[in-house]
Formats: sequence, C-alpha cells, structure tokens
Amino acid sequence: MSWSNSFIGIPFKEFGRDRSGCDCYGLAVLVYQEVLGVTLTSYAGDYVSCEERNEIDHLFQWGVEIGPWVKTDTPPRPLDIALFRRGKSAAHCGIVVSPGVMLHISGDDQSKIERYSNGAWKHRLIGHFRHHLLEGCNV
Repeated sequence: MSWSNSFIGIPFKEFGRDRSGCDCYGLAVLVYQEVLGVTLTSYAGDYVSCEERNEIDHLFQWGVEIGPWVKTDTPPRPLDIALFRRGKSAAHCGIVVSPGVMLHISGDDQSKIERYSNGAWKHRLIGHFRHHLLEGCNV
C-alpha cells in the first residue's frame, strides 16, 4: 500500500486535479500521473472536448469500455479503477489499492482508504476498469 499512503488527506475540490484538491476522478488523474507517469484526460472545466466528454460519460454513466479503459472480470489489481453507482447512474470511482480496498474521495471529505468489499459501497460496485497501458503489467 506504500504508493497510496502519500495520497491520503487530499481535500475534496470539484474538478480539482492536483494535491490542493481533487474530486474522485481528479484523484485518479493525480495518482496515474505521479505513480505511473500516465497522463489521463482531465475532463475538467469548460474546455473539455466532445470526444473527451463522450469518453467520460460512457465510463461513468454506462460502465462500458471506451477510450483507454477496459472492463476486467479478473480479480482487481492495484491501480485499477473501481466504478460505483450513485442513484441510477455511475458517478463515483476509486483507485484499487488491493482487492476490496480503494483510495477515494467524495463530498466535502478528504481522500482516504476505505473497504468497498462490504458496507455501503459493496452494492454500488459496477465493476473494475483497467487502463490499457496496465494490461499485462503486474503493478
């Protein structure tokens, strides 16, 4: 879990994409950049292109494979994205630290490690998505 420890305590900030504050996807953007050197599309602000918006809408609203993300039915690995339902649509993600454990941030809270294999998140889980650059890698 060593990579995840340095991301605990980042404050929530809507459309935030750095250590001064993040939303759930912004935390994924930050982690992928700092841990893997992978630049994810930020999807922040009014400058998001139609193509970028389509990609994130499909990932978060429909939980389907589009862009760099591939849904995986294998056990989750560190740095996979766990996608969760809020209400009727997918609207939250966490970064897998270990199977059933994620790093995430929501609401007016700060980033933290939390189990999703039981409790409130268990029944909201849509699935796990792996960035295509992580296919075949053991992180």
